[in-house]
Amino acid sequence: MAKDVGAFPVLETNRLVLRQIEKDDASSILIYLSDKEVMKYYGLEPFKTIKEALSEISWYRSIRNKRTGIRWGITLKGKNEVIGSCGFFNMVSRHYRTEIGYELHRNYWGKGIASEALEAIVRYGFESMNIQRMEALIEPLNISSQRLAEKQGFLREGLLKSYEFTRDKFDDLYMYALLKQEFDKLRKDKD
Repeated sequence: MAKDVGAFPVLETNRLVLRQIEKDDASSILIYLSDKEVMKYYGLEPFKTIKEALSEISWYRSIRNKRTGIRWGITLKGKNEVIGSCGFFNMVSRHYRTEIGYELHRNYWGKGIASEALEAIVRYGFESMNIQRMEALIEPLNISSQRLAEKQGFLREGLLKSYEFTRDKFDDLYMYALLKQEFDKLRKDKD
């Protein structure tokens, strides 16, 4: 039996609605998770079947039920189609720490959508979830993801050599982090 974790928090921005991903969204997420360019740094092979997409949705639900993460579907206002996702995983509530992740359908790259979605979840994490530290683990060749994290105030702390074994190879990952007090200072400086 799943634990009651309360209502799923729906987040709205100027152009986006970030909402829970449902089984009915499987065909939409299969479209972008089957794209080899979207999956290049995801750590998994491009998806080929609806079953894989449903398994991904099941994982989203399981991390929320276990209180180790939350994943939002990214939709454009007025349209219900999921065009990407973003959220937290590997949450360690005892240490007030989480990792952050995101991906977006290639047709929407370069339009500021990922940045808008990331800004919303970062704010929500610090202001509503009592997170102290957010981490982003990013491959050195994933320059666009590094820029996106840096735009949100994340700072590169170092290189984790051979940190993950994915797709039959060891990957180095940059460790980026943003602390609550840094986020608060950035918000204060913007106002």
